[in-house]
Amino acid sequence: MMGMGGRHNWRLTSVDSSILCLLILLVQSIPAQQEGFISIKCCGGKGQTDSSSITWISDDQWYPDETGCQNIARASPDNYTTGHDKVRYFYIGNAEKRCYSLPTTPDHDYLIRGTFPFSNTVLGSESPTFDVLVGVTPIGLVDSSGESQVESIFRATDQYTDFCLVQETGDPYISQIELRPLYDDSSYLDGKDSAVLLKLVDRVDLGNSGNTIRFPDDPNDRLWTSPDTERVSLSAITAINNTISKTAAKVPLKVLETAITNEYSFQFLYIDLETRDCNYTIFLHFFELDDNVRPGQRVFDIYLNNEKQKANFDIREKGSNYSEVALNVTANGSLNLTLARVENRSKFGPILNAYEIMQIRKWVQGTNQRDVRVMDRVKDGLLQQNKENKKLEGWSGDPCQPSSWDGLACHYSNGSTIITKLDISSSQLLGQIPTMISQLTYLKELNLSNNGFTGKIPEFPRSSMLTAVDLSYNDLSGSLPGTLVTLPHLTTLNFGCNVHVSADPSTFNRSRVTTDSRECARPGSPSKHNRVVIAIVCGSFLVAAAVAAACLWLCRKKLGTWQCMNGKQLLMSKGAVYSIATTNEDPLKTINIQMFTLSQIENATQKYKTLIGEGGFGSVYRGTLSDGTDVAVKVRSSTSTQGTKEFQNELNLFSAIRHENLVPLIGYCSESDQQILVYPFMSNGSLQDRLYGEASKRKTLDWPTRLSIALGAARGLTFLHTFAERCIIHRDVKSSNILLDHSMNAKVADFGFSKYAPQEGDSGASLEVRGTAGYLDPEYYSTQHLTAKSDVFSFGVVLLEIISGREPLNIQRPRNEWSLVEWAKPYIRESRIDEIVDPGIKGGYHAEAMWRVVEVSLACIETFSAYRPCMPDIVRELEDALIIENNASEYMKSLDSIGGYSLGGSNRFSIAMKPPVLPPPPPTPPEPSPVNPQSMASVAPR
Repeated sequence: MMGMGGRHNWRLTSVDSSILCLLILLVQSIPAQQEGFISIKCCGGKGQTDSSSITWISDDQWYPDETGCQNIARASPDNYTTGHDKVRYFYIGNAEKRCYSLPTTPDHDYLIRGTFPFSNTVLGSESPTFDVLVGVTPIGLVDSSGESQVESIFRATDQYTDFCLVQETGDPYISQIELRPLYDDSSYLDGKDSAVLLKLVDRVDLGNSGNTIRFPDDPNDRLWTSPDTERVSLSAITAINNTISKTAAKVPLKVLETAITNEYSFQFLYIDLETRDCNYTIFLHFFELDDNVRPGQRVFDIYLNNEKQKANFDIREKGSNYSEVALNVTANGSLNLTLARVENRSKFGPILNAYEIMQIRKWVQGTNQRDVRVMDRVKDGLLQQNKENKKLEGWSGDPCQPSSWDGLACHYSNGSTIITKLDISSSQLLGQIPTMISQLTYLKELNLSNNGFTGKIPEFPRSSMLTAVDLSYNDLSGSLPGTLVTLPHLTTLNFGCNVHVSADPSTFNRSRVTTDSRECARPGSPSKHNRVVIAIVCGSFLVAAAVAAACLWLCRKKLGTWQCMNGKQLLMSKGAVYSIATTNEDPLKTINIQMFTLSQIENATQKYKTLIGEGGFGSVYRGTLSDGTDVAVKVRSSTSTQGTKEFQNELNLFSAIRHENLVPLIGYCSESDQQILVYPFMSNGSLQDRLYGEASKRKTLDWPTRLSIALGAARGLTFLHTFAERCIIHRDVKSSNILLDHSMNAKVADFGFSKYAPQEGDSGASLEVRGTAGYLDPEYYSTQHLTAKSDVFSFGVVLLEIISGREPLNIQRPRNEWSLVEWAKPYIRESRIDEIVDPGIKGGYHAEAMWRVVEVSLACIETFSAYRPCMPDIVRELEDALIIENNASEYMKSLDSIGGYSLGGSNRFSIAMKPPVLPPPPPTPPEPSPVNPQSMASVAPR
């Protein structure tokens, strides 16, 4: 990770005087027409001037460490950059973002541009993908497709503006940053909502076949490129070139010196725009280069997407030979611009000198400005004594958006995001507590415990909202401030284990605050003798645990099979039934599900702007509620295979259940024949996508993560099967219905087909067999008798997907590989599991842990439900597997740490060992009707 020494981000705080002086010197040393330019070459030298007379600086004032710098071979020659051949890339880990904070003047318009050349030879085999943000507003996505440049025009809201890279996959990187103030006559944002910015799609100088025009020809340093011949219909187009000496145009004269014209019409076509409804502004720049053309002789119509936007347009209509037109249009995926001569009226065909296409993006409001400034001061104060601290290294950009800094919790309130919690405990921080912490107006929880803070405890204003403060296990001194103990909302105060802090006991007697003021020695490293004792005890415990686990495994193999009845686990053995109590027998609790109006849904989704998925119920859109919560909004379509029954089913179930491994229902809307369900947004998509969808192409899901996901999903299903004395059967368990949150925690979703398990007196048959081809329990399909073991079969298929990385049903494969279940069974029974394991994780798993999961999956997909385990038993087996996997990894890490062992740079490994002996197959009951995969595909498609 890159060090923090010398980094100040150019924010004008008390510690920024050196940077301010540097900025003044830089401004004084560059030509006057560059005043306000900030030109950064990442990992570059200082004070370089290029052929365009632009003076560049290095980014070492933001990131002084050179370990992230690399030379790079450009994918293709460029004509719009300085030829800078270095990039800085960031190993950002879980911090997710890195930002450059640039000085700006509030209410002034700026152009900002980032350059991101790509090369696999430098950045590794994993293709980086990351968002580019101005403030907290996304303006572009950079991936490995080649040379990439992102540019935006915005109106500054503060004395600094962040330019950020937010990680999706791989390590973000950047080569150049350019910030340009636009002159007062800039009209880009005129007439637009103040809460928008413009993202550049294209800026073209027509008729120019030479180099890109920029500064000093363009004082704003816009890049005017030559036209892409694939975008314009070139038949019978004439390029005109003339010299212009003077004009009042807002574009460079050199741009206006060239144009294209046609006797009848010409068209520009863009087919690679974003595939969603987006608003665009197209700026057209016209200059009549033919002095012989008089008013009324060159008249033409202007069309956007075949709709006439401007009729009978005449450049010379108002007596000038220059005219500028701005047109607004909504487009989805494609855009065409057509200029056509007005027949029987115009002597000459249309002409055009240059155009700009800008996408209009809504400006995303950042965190409360006061809180941002305070946290910047807090960070600066902490960095004085902790320049290499890992936690502080990730504190970059906006403290809360798009993700909060490590240790912060934020809340959306009254139209603004505020900071409500600061927890930097156990972060190895030294020095004094920054006094600015007390200025966080909305802070409710403060935890600074287990650090090396010294000096006095800050005073807090009476207006503070603090409810809990933990200062324990530091080396603070002085008296405990009376203003802290008597804060109006404070209920808990812990300042114990600060031996030099004194407090007046009478203060506590008058307060309703619970305090902990004991004096104690800081927990330190144990002595050598204690370490030996601890090692012996821990080693003995681990050996005992391993023996117990092995015995339990063998006992289970000998005792028999498991069944689920009425929310309890019943272990079946010869001549006896043992009942094991479940922990999920709480009575039904009503859970509040919010009812939204259709207007609220449309506002949250910006009228269904961002489509993120399709399902049997309908389309799923991303949205943001008024409190800032990101949500997934599922809207039933008119052609849906599911209807009111499934809609009501989810509402009824979710009014009674909540579990950390089930996707919770936030709310619903039933208005104007619309049926809409609102869930939290799961940022990492579905397990299916991560195994063999688009996400899997970017990064292979490693084995420990797969195992953790399997365990989470199993726990969610266990909760359903053991819920409140009445088993709930999901009926559509599959990898696409296992969603992953930002921490890759698994959550089971989609309960439209779920049903309570039949009880005594109920009919066990169902007239509607529901499920998805490849996952459907063959016994349920043939008998129509529904039990919880149907979910178990489907979950077994999911486990095989996790192991193999294959789809459950693929008729594009050879006939014997159509069904994942039928293909995998022979390999497992012959102990040849290496031949079914996903090649992407080979060498990255412990063989014993893998065998545990393989055996569980084989038991789950038994043809007859009587021989399948129940979900609580599956959970225990997966827990055992995860313990084995994690302990093996930690053991190898410990060997590596003491030297003498090489893991080849990896903490994952595979141990060759004899596989466990599989139990003999159970007696075979009469064979049910065979299940044809093609006929299964017609069962309730999703």
